[in-house]
Amino acid sequence: MEIVRAHLRIYGRVQGVGFRWSMQREAKKLGVNGWVRNLPNGSVEAVIEGERERVEALIGWAHQGPSWARVTRVEVGWETPKGEKGFRVVG
Repeated sequence: MEIVRAHLRIYGRVQGVGFRWSMQREAKKLGVNGWVRNLPNGSVEAVIEGERERVEALIGWAHQGPSWARVTRVEVGWETPKGEKGFRVVG
């Protein structure tokens, strides 16, 4: 079981559409840890940590997001896991 950490930036119509709360719900279903927040430039930033397969599943979800979102781009950077606990909406 490989534990990984992904740092995401999600662009498009992703604020004001329930993106953060939907991502939190999806993360809990998948059993991954981390956080998600809105950024001043209109994008969403997230950190996801957990088993590689589960993290990749949430990254896949982020390309679509909830039904009201219109995702145009997702940037993914891989980092060293830091031991995130739970998944929370911040900011």
